[in-house]
Amino acid sequence: MIMRKLNAHTPANGGLHKQKGVNLIELMIVVVIIGIIASIAYPSYTNQIQQTRRADCAGALVSLSGAMERHFTVTGSYLGAGPGGTPSGTPTIFAGTCPVDGSTPTYNLTIAAGTTVSTYLLQAAPIGPQADDKCGTLTFSNRGLKDVVGADAGVTRDECW
Repeated sequence: MIMRKLNAHTPANGGLHKQKGVNLIELMIVVVIIGIIASIAYPSYTNQIQQTRRADCAGALVSLSGAMERHFTVTGSYLGAGPGGTPSGTPTIFAGTCPVDGSTPTYNLTIAAGTTVSTYLLQAAPIGPQADDKCGTLTFSNRGLKDVVGADAGVTRDECW
């Protein structure tokens, strides 16, 4: 007796063929899974980008403070660090925006209050792509005090600095 070998094309298995590739339902399941992952990942990504920009500008604010101290060492006063010799406004002794490398500005740096020759308050106000930052405006004083102004409810100074 000769045995016949059965394969996918013989009528013995009902004439069924092995299907290759993916069907529409499988493809849609993959698209839905990718959409769910993206909806979770994108907000985390944007939050991380904002934290990075904020940290960069916090460093620039401290560097501006160093420039203010150098100015005080040379002149004996914080006066003149702003435009026209004033103790406030956009600094003339340091970059006026952050990041200081000249790329897209995310914060405006200002000398907010320099009412006497021996005190100052520096501010970094978010602008452009950072405008909706939950921490609001970062501040730094001549005494090294760090704070935030206009932060969202429940946001602490420590998580912003």
